[in-house]
Amino acid sequence: MPVAGDIYVAEFLTIAVAHLFAVASPGPDFAIVLRQSVSNGRVAGLWTSCGIALGILLHVSYCVLGVGLLLSSSPNLFMMVKVVAAVYLVLLGYRALKDSVRVTKTRSEECADQSGSARQWLITGFLTNGLNPKATLFFLALFTVVIDIQTPILVQSLYGLYLSIATFCWFALLSLILGLKSVRARILQAGVLFERVMGLVLIFLGLQLALSLPPNFL
Repeated sequence: MPVAGDIYVAEFLTIAVAHLFAVASPGPDFAIVLRQSVSNGRVAGLWTSCGIALGILLHVSYCVLGVGLLLSSSPNLFMMVKVVAAVYLVLLGYRALKDSVRVTKTRSEECADQSGSARQWLITGFLTNGLNPKATLFFLALFTVVIDIQTPILVQSLYGLYLSIATFCWFALLSLILGLKSVRARILQAGVLFERVMGLVLIFLGLQLALSLPPNFL
């Protein structure tokens, strides 16, 4: 009969592997870190990564507290989260397209001045992840299927802390690489094109989310 420690190790390894594949797959988090790091520099990317990590803690918190079960058992409530997330992604995309109008050759050559504040970047990262329904489903699956109901809350919280830290480390690494002057300079040579592509990607993700809503929801 396996002891509790062996069970926790098995749970942790399953969670770690699942998270590795989830965090490495392209999505809203990756898109927003890419845009912030290239457009505003590594500091912006790091603060955005921190916001995403806080979003992870949000998902973990409501799963541990049992709110996640309420969310999953209420289709209308979950659909509302999808609507808010879709609108937010489209707005981010629109902002990127709007910013592309102001991108000039000089800005591209200078690697773009930082626009925004740490607070804005943090909130952007937090909302992008916190409102992501795919992240909601991922954590609901982890905390209802992978993690045993008998696992102590303290252990579940430690799992969540790991997921948050691992997420931050991954996106922070991307921010540091994408924020390098040489990398930014090459990407920003495209200037307007980069902003418009990122804007269209965010809008596409938002519309894709909106199209997943039931036809009779609205």
